[in-house]
Amino acid sequence: MEINKKGDKKIINAWTFYDWANSSYQLVITAAIFPIFYVDITNTKDENGKIISDIVTIFGRDYKNTELYDYVISLSFLILCLITPILSGIADYRGNKKRFMQFFCYLGALSCATLYFFNKDNLGLCLFSILFASLGYSGSVVFYNSYLPEIAEPEDHDKISAQGFAKGYFGSAILLIINLILIKQFNMPAKYSFITVAVWWAGFAQISFLKLPNSLKKDATEGNIITKGFKELIKTWNELKHIKQLKRFLLSFFIYSMGVQTVMLMAVMFAKKEIKDLVEVSETVNGEILTTIKEIPIQNSALITSILIIQFLGIAGAYIFSLVSRKIGNIKTLGICLFIWIALCIYVYQFVYSSNSFYITASIVGLIMGGIQSLSRSTFSKLLPETDEHASYFSIYDVCEKTGIVIGMLSFGLIEGITGGMRNSILALITFFITGFIILLTIPKTKNVQ
Repeated sequence: MEINKKGDKKIINAWTFYDWANSSYQLVITAAIFPIFYVDITNTKDENGKIISDIVTIFGRDYKNTELYDYVISLSFLILCLITPILSGIADYRGNKKRFMQFFCYLGALSCATLYFFNKDNLGLCLFSILFASLGYSGSVVFYNSYLPEIAEPEDHDKISAQGFAKGYFGSAILLIINLILIKQFNMPAKYSFITVAVWWAGFAQISFLKLPNSLKKDATEGNIITKGFKELIKTWNELKHIKQLKRFLLSFFIYSMGVQTVMLMAVMFAKKEIKDLVEVSETVNGEILTTIKEIPIQNSALITSILIIQFLGIAGAYIFSLVSRKIGNIKTLGICLFIWIALCIYVYQFVYSSNSFYITASIVGLIMGGIQSLSRSTFSKLLPETDEHASYFSIYDVCEKTGIVIGMLSFGLIEGITGGMRNSILALITFFITGFIILLTIPKTKNVQ
């Protein structure tokens, strides 16, 4: 089937609805409910409920529970870096990218549903649910993103990309609120929320799948499709490496993604370890009431509040920076985003120790997170040459992002391990954002070929 005429509002609306569908995974599984559930399940507690150990044993080795989680997520990104370039080449050659998008969508949704059975006794098996859920989400996004240059003209990419992210932020927040109400008011076990993600994701994805067409199929009657797919990838890479503007942007994106994505994945863990509030505690000693000031870790309710702040301000951020980009251009707008990221990391490193200051941080993160994610996708789309290999190009974009995540996460964890504090890891994020900002300034204004 050939792609419909660019600018079809029904197709564009259907495309943006996949952000609404799959962002439920990003919020409920990676940011809000599952991380808290995972830590609670894998911690060892005494009979009074006090945590006595965060060590888990798997395949005869001991790991910290959060360390093991990081390894599984990193493994999923490494697998994607290996397989999606080849699969995208096949998709471009055979014109069946929607089939790949559907496969990864259903793989991710089903894996989320199997998290219902997550328990410490079968941890090794349960980790596969985490692995495949991550694979499903990220794999489907490669093919989803590659539709943008096919359904809209370049001048509309910023606006449409912003619409997608805004729907994702809003839709996932609705599902999270529904789950929180069911958990808090109706005592629903948290594990049922993982099933709601599966239903929400796969269900709303049907709006996209019904309208999105496949790309134009090439002559693929003969030959091995793996070989053909690999040749499509090589062809795409040979085109890309001669376009200085696109190369410079991808390099900048690769580096600043190390910071952006690490913030997304580690914000909750950072808050749990580094954010503490001072509270007055009264107790009776020898008939006298004594009041003391104690430090207590940030509460889960405060974490959920900050996550919702990020979600709703992310909607505003996506639209605000889209409007700014119309006035001054994408590269300058991304530069503003990175400058704010640098200032924010310095602020967090120096001043953020309490819930109130963490709320301020969450507000700023929400605004620039929505802006930089939306603009990065649309900027890359605008810089593409005239081509039919959109899936192959966006697989390279995805590899840059996922490799950046792995490096960012490893750097974050390594610095914490060496220095003994997660706050020191913020210095690495500052370095990533500064380097990405400097490279961004070197991007030529025109699509010159060398």
